[in-house]
Amino acid sequence: MSFTIHCNEIFQHAINDYHLKDDVDTPIANPYERGTLDFQLYQKCWIDTVQWHLEDIIRDPQIDAIEGMQIKHRIDRSNQDRTDLVEEIDSYFRHYFSDVKPLDNARLNTESPAWAIDRLSILTLKIYHMQEQTQRTDASEEHRQRCQQKLNVLLEQQKDLGTAIEQLLEDIKAGRKYMKVYRQMKMYNDPNTNPVLYGKK
Repeated sequence: MSFTIHCNEIFQHAINDYHLKDDVDTPIANPYERGTLDFQLYQKCWIDTVQWHLEDIIRDPQIDAIEGMQIKHRIDRSNQDRTDLVEEIDSYFRHYFSDVKPLDNARLNTESPAWAIDRLSILTLKIYHMQEQTQRTDASEEHRQRCQQKLNVLLEQQKDLGTAIEQLLEDIKAGRKYMKVYRQMKMYNDPNTNPVLYGKK
């Protein structure tokens, strides 16, 4: 089994587990051993899934303003958790490839393995929810067909992204590409860089 197929299975596991209750306040019960990559992948997709549904809730035109602001703050915290976890996954890959000596002509990729895997996780979520739309009995046949066309594109995208990630990992292992990880400098959560938080008028 390829690495990305394994990732997709873990992502699907997390999504299915979430939808057993379909409640953004459901405590996570990660079935994988803490400290492993599988644990991090499940954790990552769970965060993505909860945030997906928070984004749905906050778009309710009838939502109470205070509740909406609370959810917005929760989404901000979730984004920070997601970013931190992606960086942990990249740390895993940096350690995994630490003995690889890049070739003299090795090239830098536009994104690290973990940020590509981040996109793969979100893509699995899109596929799950688009699949739901193709099966809606309360929607028109036209809607279902339109969503089926979108689903076909998403499935092709999932295959292509998986292939690209596999090729990236192969290139890093062979020294043809090298990893360079930048920590995400999120300024809006930092009281030292957000002017509203540090008091600048």
